[in-house]
Amino acid sequence: MKTISTAKSHGGIQGVYSHASIACNCDMTFAVFVPPQAAERPCPVLWYLSGLTCNHSNVMDKGEYRAAAAEHGIIIVCPDTSPRGDDVPDEADNWQFGQGAGFYLDATQEPFNKHYNMYSYITSELTIIIASKFNVDMSKQGIFGHSMGGHGALTIALKDPERFASVSAFAPIAEPSKADWSVGALEKYLGADQSKWRDYDTCMLLEDGHKLPEILVDQGASDDHLERLGPDVLKAACEKASVMLTHNMRDGYDHSYFFVSSFMASQIAWHAERLNKA
Repeated sequence: MKTISTAKSHGGIQGVYSHASIACNCDMTFAVFVPPQAAERPCPVLWYLSGLTCNHSNVMDKGEYRAAAAEHGIIIVCPDTSPRGDDVPDEADNWQFGQGAGFYLDATQEPFNKHYNMYSYITSELTIIIASKFNVDMSKQGIFGHSMGGHGALTIALKDPERFASVSAFAPIAEPSKADWSVGALEKYLGADQSKWRDYDTCMLLEDGHKLPEILVDQGASDDHLERLGPDVLKAACEKASVMLTHNMRDGYDHSYFFVSSFMASQIAWHAERLNKA
């Protein structure tokens, strides 16, 4: 692991790091905020997954999470959204696919399966690095994310509910197998057989019997993408699966980081309450 930068913030350290990834077959960059409490004891860890077109730096620069993370003594890990590099297949004119749009899955279709393995990268490879390099209590983990990252957080947690004591999202893509900004990516990564998409679709995972004790979602009521995000479909799927969903429609807010940063502290506090009980 290589240290790219570190800076003191709210008594803790905001760092940016890189390493050669086996899962993604390229160099990967990620950000970690370590609160001051980690100097004295292992701290809970909260994974944040970013949305389309983003990388590790978007939430680091605009998410405003450090004050709340320092207050509650939580380590925040911010991975990239996809593999990167000149050798990584991409569609430069398509912001809904390729670099910046990994959709937190393991691709099965060539040539994408050589690099686009973000599910394995986050749940296994990066997890091992975080556990070995930072003073984390791996028995206390939560996960959240925004848009495509909200999709990633929900699907990852649904497939490993014993690992994650808390799960939330900002404006998640609830049903990517139906949304126009994700169908094309799923077909290219996973193939035309839509039964193979079920492992990466929150509503389908719920339908197939995967469970979580509860989910928190914040949604901007003035988000231009509401129909594509599918909040009503998510509500119906959670109700049918008997999964407790707290869904907050935030009046006047859109899909941007102005929205995310406005409710970042309240989501971190929600996670902290549950992680401290884990």
